[in-house]
Amino acid sequence: MNVNGTTIFRLRQRLHESDRVSDRPRSGRPRCTRQRQDRKLIRNHIKNRFLSASASSRQTRRIKNQRISANTVRRRLSTSSLRARHPYIGPILTQRHRHQRTLWAQEHSAWDGIQWRSVVFSDESQFCIGHADGHVRVWRISGERYQADCVREHDRWGGASLMMCCCTGSP
Repeated sequence: MNVNGTTIFRLRQRLHESDRVSDRPRSGRPRCTRQRQDRKLIRNHIKNRFLSASASSRQTRRIKNQRISANTVRRRLSTSSLRARHPYIGPILTQRHRHQRTLWAQEHSAWDGIQWRSVVFSDESQFCIGHADGHVRVWRISGERYQADCVREHDRWGGASLMMCCCTGSP
């Protein structure tokens, strides 16, 4: 099993003493928030996905009425599988836009390689010149990237920018 002999000896001894091999509870620093406060933190971040951990820490008080740290907020959110990630930034889509995109995908799902060769693919990237893009994070669970409240919508025609386009296709 490629395990040290003293490890096996200690596990056998612990099993004999306490009928289990799991670690004993350790002392450690007491929690500075109650479970009710933790649930409220998680609820607030699910309601407002773009709320920063530092802003949330300024609003939450410890048991002795002191502020909690932003790292404490991050740890509490991490235990509920919420991670701070870059939001998907996409165009503003209405229900009609989403429905039309779904219809287009369903109509073209059965195309073969010959039909796709007659299509020209293009992509474009916009580089902001007039303002900074910022470092906004969104608190979300894995798999929620395109969920409506995790998307940061933006207007494509705001501010000075440079647009680069590229096309590719078969001759």
